[in-house]
Amino acid sequence: MAKFGRPKTDTSAVTLRLHADMLQAIDDVRRDEADIPTRPEMIRRIIADWLEQKSQAEE
Repeated sequence: MAKFGRPKTDTSAVTLRLHADMLQAIDDVRRDEADIPTRPEMIRRIIADWLEQKSQAEE
């Protein structure tokens, strides 16, 4: 399980509001993961996957 506490110094906080439907979709997807990540972690994974797909499409 991930450690909580002070974040790495090379990170920046991002605050955003999401519609209830989008939060529900994120929660549904994260519950399918073996480790059931937190919402922020699931959002990081989704963004990382999108960035990787975008990078591969541009090659």
